[in-house]
Amino acid sequence: MTITLTAVFQKVPEGYIGFVEELPGANTQGATLEEARINLQEAIALVLEANRTLAEESLKGKDVIREALPVSTR
Repeated sequence: MTITLTAVFQKVPEGYIGFVEELPGANTQGATLEEARINLQEAIALVLEANRTLAEESLKGKDVIREALPVSTR
């Protein structure tokens, strides 16, 4: 399954800044647009990993059900 997110890039004097509309906290910068794209991919992975870790820690020892959740996009 592939989910499509929206990356937004803006040219600034130092290069480019970028963020993902659907994922607060996933933002980055780069000297070039390509560098900003690569950095944003890494930022997305780090945000998702951090969110998973926080959830696991807050649920430790609790009786929960975990399951895969397919996401349909428009």
